[in-house]
Amino acid sequence: MTTLLPPLAESYVRATNDHDAAAFMGLFAEDATVDDGGRKFQGLDAIREWSDREIFGAQVTLEVLDAQVRDGEAVITTKVDGNFDRTGLPDPVVIVHRVKADGDKMVALTCRLAGDQPPAQPAAGAL
Repeated sequence: MTTLLPPLAESYVRATNDHDAAAFMGLFAEDATVDDGGRKFQGLDAIREWSDREIFGAQVTLEVLDAQVRDGEAVITTKVDGNFDRTGLPDPVVIVHRVKADGDKMVALTCRLAGDQPPAQPAAGAL
């Protein structure tokens, strides 16, 4: 990976690409929220079920295309690959991940297809 990422965002990409579910889950705060294309998952149990099914079960990998820090969030644009249903998805699949942190834990992760972005949320802490 050649794009410089904040440490927590880099750990998120690494855990995903290494298919390391334990490291991935260790990044989230107890009450974290994931918003994946408008579907919301609150708390570690729900995030674990989502990630086991849609990240690790599908062997997702992320190729970082761009990374920025905006409005207190790491904003990572990635090309996504893996064994998932691509029906109705663009080729390539490009997703923007917004990582909001509080200290060394993710409190919110929002994932959207590039070009389909929700408004920015207020910052909760340092990245």
